[in-house]
Amino acid sequence: MTGPAPQGPPAPQDPATSADVGRRAAALARVVEVMDRLRSPGGCPWYAEQTHASLLPYAVEEAHELVEAVEAGDRAGMREELGDLLLQVLVHARLASEDPDEPFDVGDVADALAAKLVRRNPHVFTASGDAEELDARAVDARWEGLKRAEKPGRTSVLDGVPASLGALARAQRLVVRGDRAGLLDRAAAPVASTAPGGRRDLDGTTAPVAPSATPEAVGDALLALVVAAHAGGVDAEAALRAATARWESVARDVEHRAAEHRPAEHRPAEHRPAEHLPVEH
Repeated sequence: MTGPAPQGPPAPQDPATSADVGRRAAALARVVEVMDRLRSPGGCPWYAEQTHASLLPYAVEEAHELVEAVEAGDRAGMREELGDLLLQVLVHARLASEDPDEPFDVGDVADALAAKLVRRNPHVFTASGDAEELDARAVDARWEGLKRAEKPGRTSVLDGVPASLGALARAQRLVVRGDRAGLLDRAAAPVASTAPGGRRDLDGTTAPVAPSATPEAVGDALLALVVAAHAGGVDAEAALRAATARWESVARDVEHRAAEHRPAEHRPAEHRPAEHLPVEH
């Protein structure tokens, strides 16, 4: 007797009804109005002081919080964090609308996005769409080709990967792009290996570099692992987050158990019984 068939991604839904479209349009219009009120004279003094630069840390933080909610399967958290990301779009667009030289607003942002999606997905939006002839990999390759044609100033397939990305995430994106262009064969990246004398980790595996390794050796080892992860179809960034979470859980458990066996007067305050806590004056 066989078990249930594995579940794939949910099937695409039918196009929204006119009532759905109207509800969404009204909700988006309302939140745009709310942002306008916050930023306008007599609104919120905090929003009045913000600039594109001052808001950047919030955009990065909200993106990471969305990743965390998705990986935790937290549906309510996803809805909240998507809203927080939308807030970043709205406030940046409102600030941009005030620029005296090159203003644009959230409507311009939405129009440009819709035009790009239509332009880069001709298999869906052209009369002679060839959706039946393309798989996801072919669609992705064509998207990249259309992007290059739209951005003639980029002279390399590696252009456009933000330098501000975390080192691991940026290495992963560069490896993916390099692989698409056949660069991994021609511009050889380091090969993952286990160095003699490498230290043992929590799970008993051996680290790929020795404790005395140079910064260059550590960098080569990290890049090699990203290349190996890509070859195995593994998201290196997600894998590292998961491994870090596992280690953090073990470390916290070890820390907690050690605190429980420590004499009360030497425990951190959060581990001390109430009678051992200092009295505030």
